[in-house]
Amino acid sequence: MAECYVCGKKRVSGHNVSHANNKTKRWIMPNIQRVKIVTDNGSRRRVTICTRCLRSGAVKKAVTA
Repeated sequence: MAECYVCGKKRVSGHNVSHANNKTKRWIMPNIQRVKIVTDNGSRRRVTICTRCLRSGAVKKAVTA
């Protein structure tokens, strides 16, 4: 499973809990996208990043012409 390049967010485990309080394992997945970004030295790089970091402007998307 991929991990966010900026914040390190990745899948976490938890439980589905029924009304009868039965617990079954489940994975909680973050919304992770593959995007091309511009790094600090100006080069382009394809990374996986969560949509929260993408929306907040934590990275600069590379312009594709």
